[in-house]
Amino acid sequence: MNTHTATPPTVESVQQKLRAYRISGMAQSLPGRLIQARATDGDYLEFLDALLDDEMDKRSNTLVERRFKLSRMPARQTIDEFDFGFNPTIPKRRILELASTRFVAQASNILLIGPPGVGKTHLSTAIGMNAILQGYTVTYRSAFDLVDELAEAAQTEQRRKRIQQLAQAQLLIVDEFGMRSLPANAAEDFLEIVHRRHGHGATMIATNRPVEDWGKILGDNAATSAILDRFLDQAEIIPIEGKSYRTGRKRKPDTDGG
Repeated sequence: MNTHTATPPTVESVQQKLRAYRISGMAQSLPGRLIQARATDGDYLEFLDALLDDEMDKRSNTLVERRFKLSRMPARQTIDEFDFGFNPTIPKRRILELASTRFVAQASNILLIGPPGVGKTHLSTAIGMNAILQGYTVTYRSAFDLVDELAEAAQTEQRRKRIQQLAQAQLLIVDEFGMRSLPANAAEDFLEIVHRRHGHGATMIATNRPVEDWGKILGDNAATSAILDRFLDQAEIIPIEGKSYRTGRKRKPDTDGG
């Protein structure tokens, strides 16, 4: 007969066990949930259910944080923060439809086109953040960062791997396309990315240049024609026009760039 008397558990000892099993959300919320359960005289099942909700919330938030960091978006933006009243010509209803992220599920493309400073970066990153919250994988790059990244990958024989990674993202956002001319190999890189993503992933491009100028930007008319043929096949073109936030009024730096 076992006469050993078990040591009564403490909050700390239970938390230690929960963390050992990598259940940190429950461990973190345990003290507060105990106080709540004792105050309301709740039953065991309600107590356990509340702890499980805390764990699920913690894991969900951790996943969102991880996907946001991997996306390399410059900031956390929201559609609610965007001032549609400043430029009332921006099609708010169409933007809100994009914010639903249905186009990501449909693997459709979006072209945001308008002059610098009217909010294309804010809108594209806010839509990207919504996609992350909906569980999609998102990759954000400025056009010149993307070109530099692929050039560096080519030097280390990692170009194929990097393009494959770009092709796998459920939403690829290419910002600031057209802000400057791109090097000779850029057209080939963009063509391969667009070709691999065609029909498989959603791509959003924010640009200040009409598509008629893309051949000059990329320096290869034949490749540009092939890029536009694939990209525009399943694309919605949305004009983002109006006054520049940066020059039209005082705002925090980079709040509504692009």
